[in-house]
Amino acid sequence: MEKVSIKDVAKKAGVSISTVSRVLTNSAPVSEDLRERVLVAVEELGYSPSNIARSLRNGKTRTIGFILPDITNPFFAYIVRGVEDYISPYGYTLILASSDQNKSEENHILDAFISKHIDGLLFTGTGDSNPKLLKRIEQGLKVVFLDRILKGVNSSYVVVNNSKGMKLLLDYLIDTGHKSFLFVNGDKNTFSARQRYEAFLEKMKSGDYKYEHHFTSFSYDAGYIFGSKLKNISQYDVVVCGNDLIAFGIVDALEEKGIRIPDDISITGFDDIPFTKHFKPALTTVHQPIYEMGKKAAEIILKMINEGISSVDGVILDPELVVRESTRRR
Repeated sequence: MEKVSIKDVAKKAGVSISTVSRVLTNSAPVSEDLRERVLVAVEELGYSPSNIARSLRNGKTRTIGFILPDITNPFFAYIVRGVEDYISPYGYTLILASSDQNKSEENHILDAFISKHIDGLLFTGTGDSNPKLLKRIEQGLKVVFLDRILKGVNSSYVVVNNSKGMKLLLDYLIDTGHKSFLFVNGDKNTFSARQRYEAFLEKMKSGDYKYEHHFTSFSYDAGYIFGSKLKNISQYDVVVCGNDLIAFGIVDALEEKGIRIPDDISITGFDDIPFTKHFKPALTTVHQPIYEMGKKAAEIILKMINEGISSVDGVILDPELVVRESTRRR
């Protein structure tokens, strides 16, 4: 079978070869109608340009690295899907690696990505700062931070408004009669955990509320262990969890003790990963547009790569409150 060429794609789409090239490289603006015609032709013909030849011509490998802290967390899986769905039609490949919340491993992955000559990096770090990454950015590495804003660096980012999400949740809980709060949060060094904690503290200090706060990690196991050790449940109206996985673990641990949710105590999450609506009881949570985070980050990194710029303005997406069965009016 004869290999499909860019000329074949142009003929099928009814456009010029240069238009096909602009669409596939995202190197210049193309109308949405033309872009769609080209992508449909690419799909129908099974066109696959040679990455090796193209990288020799323009110095690009058409690869983007993604360092994330926990590949088992479904939150990141849906971000990855958003990234891949956006970059694939442009001929880019995503290289994925998990640091397992370890700064040394994070730096090891960074070195490995650099050795592969990635065109850009999506980064969800394990903490506040990473000197090695900052140096690489100074040397020209194009980076978009996801679900994090790193201190000491002027770069692009895509985050959700964590403060707004926490305030929406607490306003609902207060309106439904909750007066005593236990906040079981995630990793204290992460941007999202700190943002949620600061919003929680601000709201608690604005009224006559009883509250406690604990940092743990954003995982089911952390929630389950915490819930297993939790005593004197009656002193709390609600356990506010830093993410859905923590909430799942606490729910399972408390139900093993015979505690009924939400009859005895309300439980809330944060993220709205797809499983939350199927969990029993279905979880009241804060919805983050996770898939859109990935798509927006991918759009930004391709813009930086193709226009040769070091950064663009950061993007802050809005969350939404989702009320389900794990909470009730007290």
